[in-house]
Amino acid sequence: MAKIQLLPDDVVHLIAAGEVIDSLAAVVRELAENALDAGATRITVSMWADKWRVRVADNGCGMALADLQQAAQPHTTSKIQTSLDLWQISSLGFRGEALHSLAQLSDLEICSRLPEEDAGWRVSYSPQGETLQAEAIAQAPGTIVTVSNLFGRWLPRRQGLPSPAQQLRLIQLTIQQLALCHPHVTWQVEQNDRPWFALSGGASTRQILPQVLRDVQMGDLQDLKLHLPEQYGAEDSFLSGSLYVLVGLPDRCHRHRPDWIKVAVNGRTVRVPELEQSILASFRRTLPRDRFPVCFVHLRLTPDQIDWNRHPAKAEIYLHQVDRWQKQVMRSIDRALRLSEATLPDAAYSAALGQIIKAAEAGGTYGDNPPEPTPDPPEPELPLVELKAIAQVHGLYILVEHPTGVWLVEQHIAHERILYEQLCEKWQIVTLDPPLILEGLSPSQLEQLQRIGIDTEPFGDRLWAVRTVPEILASRADCAAAIVELSLGGNLEAALVATACRAAIRNGTPLSQEEMQQLIDQWQKTRHPRTCPHGRPIFLPLEESSLSRFFRRHWVIGKSHGI
Repeated sequence: MAKIQLLPDDVVHLIAAGEVIDSLAAVVRELAENALDAGATRITVSMWADKWRVRVADNGCGMALADLQQAAQPHTTSKIQTSLDLWQISSLGFRGEALHSLAQLSDLEICSRLPEEDAGWRVSYSPQGETLQAEAIAQAPGTIVTVSNLFGRWLPRRQGLPSPAQQLRLIQLTIQQLALCHPHVTWQVEQNDRPWFALSGGASTRQILPQVLRDVQMGDLQDLKLHLPEQYGAEDSFLSGSLYVLVGLPDRCHRHRPDWIKVAVNGRTVRVPELEQSILASFRRTLPRDRFPVCFVHLRLTPDQIDWNRHPAKAEIYLHQVDRWQKQVMRSIDRALRLSEATLPDAAYSAALGQIIKAAEAGGTYGDNPPEPTPDPPEPELPLVELKAIAQVHGLYILVEHPTGVWLVEQHIAHERILYEQLCEKWQIVTLDPPLILEGLSPSQLEQLQRIGIDTEPFGDRLWAVRTVPEILASRADCAAAIVELSLGGNLEAALVATACRAAIRNGTPLSQEEMQQLIDQWQKTRHPRTCPHGRPIFLPLEESSLSRFFRRHWVIGKSHGI
């Protein structure tokens, strides 16, 4: 008897369905994507994990009875018609597999109503996707899909799934990622008939992320949207679409893990490792050690630039011209991190400044009798203007004035950022005459100096002559100590950082008004002016709106004096 046998149809259908629907999170993902394709602006997700039940309700365009009767049939969809459509996909779903797979694996029921109809329809389905029962019902326009007893016909699949807590976390992450891609949508999520969490719709993803990451505020984020190719000119005419970048400013928010480096394409979060690596590279030497950025990149591309047929769950894609998109992403992140008209802080460090102001109020004479609460004035949009250095504070900070407040700029690390970027552009090695004599260098130190381009040769017993050094250190009195420091490890990049730190203005060094202004002008033009190469914040902003609240300039004078 032959060992290779043809599988029964019911087994084939279960295996195929299990490739599409492999968890409760997959159910939520497929149904929520259908709702988004239907134009929904409000989606409610209800779960009963212990009962293996999920319900997704939306206010989308709804379906007619004829469409409901076809919806769970295998490979039925309204989103593509011919093989050519596979190369022109603009919707989230297109394979026509999800509802049929749910019918195979669960008890499936759909209620839907068109806006122009007076009543809706409730339809239940057989495991083959055929209509079991259809009845007219009263409901609001939109669609409600209920999936009950998931994997009830394939119980071993339940045993292989993650724990309930892990499944709930995956569901939460799925909804959060969809919300980031579709910020105009409001989400309400319930668990066991109780509210779990909600996400309010907004104008952009910048308003959604603080609802997802509770320790992040809108003032910690900067976004940028570009339309291609017109915003970059003829050199990028091969790319078409739009690029949205949302970055966590490196002086304000970062993560212990690279778990919030997200890439989305046409409304769906996907894995594109090349773009993820480009994001990490863009934040190099802007964050503290072992910290990772918060960054969301969303590409809206023409269908001919994408191939979705790579993964059953559409979690990975083939992206054409990926190397050129890498350059675009890095360029856009650089623009978002600069100090420009669009990126100067609006409510910078609002939490920290609020604590400072509250501490000051506690020692003030008016702290015990606060005025009636009044709404905060709208934050002004900061134009790109020349920063004006006012004074030096304790030989450590430069007080800088701009139209909406003042900043304290730490002079040493601001200069360190300037020098580091200059060294990255031009690492110049010059010859010393006479050479520098060092003692007691180990073989590993000699190898390190050779690796970064510094020439050494024996000069006697445990003595070495250093004949070339970085130009920025050549004239310094502590050049020998700096060379020893460079010899102690790291690659060329680490050497650049160490050299910049060594050569930067020391704290406590007095500066003239002209020197302060020159330093501020140079620092403002750097590519990453918010943090030093070690990831420390360079400036502390105190905005006029915060000063106004502290000094109670919104009070009515008579009322503030008890009149």
